[in-house]
Amino acid sequence: EGQGGGRGRLDSERAQRMLQLYKDKGWVPAPTLAGRDDPNHKQMRAMFNEAFRPKKIDAMDPLVEQTAYKLIDAFIGDGKCDWVKQFAVPLPLIIIGKQMGVKEEDIWKIKAWTDAWVQRLGMMQTEEEERWSVEMEIEAQHYFQPIFERLRKEPDDTLVSEMVNRVIPEWGRPLNDNELHAEMMADTFVGGSETSTNAIAYGVKLLIDNPDVWDRLKSDPEKYLRTFVEEVLRLEGPVQGLFRTTSKDLEVHGVHIPKGSMINVRYAAANRDSSEFSCPEKLDLDREKPGRHLAFGSGIHHCLGAPLARRELYWSFKALIDRVDELWFQPGRNDFKVMPNFALRALSELHIGFKAK
Repeated sequence: EGQGGGRGRLDSERAQRMLQLYKDKGWVPAPTLAGRDDPNHKQMRAMFNEAFRPKKIDAMDPLVEQTAYKLIDAFIGDGKCDWVKQFAVPLPLIIIGKQMGVKEEDIWKIKAWTDAWVQRLGMMQTEEEERWSVEMEIEAQHYFQPIFERLRKEPDDTLVSEMVNRVIPEWGRPLNDNELHAEMMADTFVGGSETSTNAIAYGVKLLIDNPDVWDRLKSDPEKYLRTFVEEVLRLEGPVQGLFRTTSKDLEVHGVHIPKGSMINVRYAAANRDSSEFSCPEKLDLDREKPGRHLAFGSGIHHCLGAPLARRELYWSFKALIDRVDELWFQPGRNDFKVMPNFALRALSELHIGFKAK
């Protein structure tokens, strides 16, 4: 099967082969929180609501700040960097990793696993590529399983301990191994790192593309920085769209969509809707109600990690403002190629040059 020939095929026999691979070598992932409907979704989400309560997120703020400055100070003397590899990837992985019992030296191992998972999510793989993704996920499962088993005997105050041990009242039990493995990859590491990485990367690209915005941001970060974060999320939302199944027959702009249809909800298109946003293509530091976008979804599936993601973006750009005076793209080093994916939008690299303060 050629690189392009089998992409996007929904093949039930192929799906069964992937399922058997999980059964033979690992754990079959259960439906994730993001893929559940109420009341089951609400019951499970209550556990995460507790884990992501405001006081707990507030307590993580110093760690986010310290990590941002530590990372940027490691390369500030070089006058150049690959912003993706040296900053945008490690920052959120370090933060969520500490909550998930992961050693900092293992973050690149985690990154390889999340990359494989994201590629499968994009529904553009050949069967051989999908098999590789599944085998990478199974490798991750065997990394996390001993962590689950240790925390069942010796709970601590991390998020992963909460996930392992908290009993969901309506279920009469905590999450089982299959449910835990699904959550670790999908809603925790991909949701908790990949999305922030992509927004942090595109934020710097937007600053270089819009030097007037960079100048205003430097002139008064306290006034403009939070609006800039929201505009990055609106214009370059990491989650471009997700697949959903219609619960009833409906009509959209004259197109009939039957109940049970698979649809792709394009959040990115909504964020550039001219009926909702004036000059939607413009990065506007004076935009009213800048947080009124769909970068984190909407309704019962609104992203649980949104407050943490906003803090990660804030401290990423604040550290950059505090350490750097001028920014530019390294000549001939960037093709700005976006990795092919129906769901997420990501830069694989961003080579920048800068003049430190």
